[in-house]
Amino acid sequence: MQKVLVYDGSFEGFLSVVFKVYEEKLLQVDIQKTGNVQASFFGDSEEVITDKAHADRVWNGLKKKLTSFGRNQIYYSFLSEISSVENTLLDYIQQVFKSKENIEKDFSNVTVLKLSKITKSVGREKHRMEAFVRFKLTKDNLYFANIEPDFNVLPLIAKHFKSRYADQKWVIYDIKRNFGLYYNLENVETIVMDFPKEFDFTKTSEDFFADAELEFQELWQNYFKSTNIESRKNMLLHVRHVPKRYWKYLSEKQPF
Repeated sequence: MQKVLVYDGSFEGFLSVVFKVYEEKLLQVDIQKTGNVQASFFGDSEEVITDKAHADRVWNGLKKKLTSFGRNQIYYSFLSEISSVENTLLDYIQQVFKSKENIEKDFSNVTVLKLSKITKSVGREKHRMEAFVRFKLTKDNLYFANIEPDFNVLPLIAKHFKSRYADQKWVIYDIKRNFGLYYNLENVETIVMDFPKEFDFTKTSEDFFADAELEFQELWQNYFKSTNIESRKNMLLHVRHVPKRYWKYLSEKQPF
């Protein structure tokens, strides 16, 4: 009989589920997130409480079987939030522990190939976020940026921005998932914010942002317009590198 295992949506929570599968020698499971549980007519559901010790045991076991490349495949694929990716990852992990050889680059393996494609998509989104994030200076002297990525890449870009903007306080907020990163000049913390009802993420309102920021936005738009040669414009190439779904958060794409 299949058993539905429900977890809190965190990576440690997922690894805790994997631990339970091995500890109880469960053969048929369906892993689902809390709040997104689909009714099953073929088995009972059980909530798995996140246990850091259990998660660490699974991860340490994977470290012995996989290189950083293989572990990244697991973590990146998990952050994709693709439906039922947890079950694909469980299949992969079970194969990893069962095999005497390292299977992380065995692309003839259907599961490995599937996770490789997902990893590439998530990695591409990560690099786009690192390139397209636009900070705006608030009246509180905090640099703020909002993003809305297809995948949950916020945990993957923290290191990049901490290194690149080490001398200023900043927030990068994922408005799709309602959480963000806050850098306080020392550490990066995960935060949740409540925004005013009138706050428009696509605008640089004088109610929230510094006068210097408004002036900079205008200068940047003028510069972008002056360097944009109409006769050489290649929209197909431009959209390929800067997809339209990012435009509403890019200052150079906003109307004067």
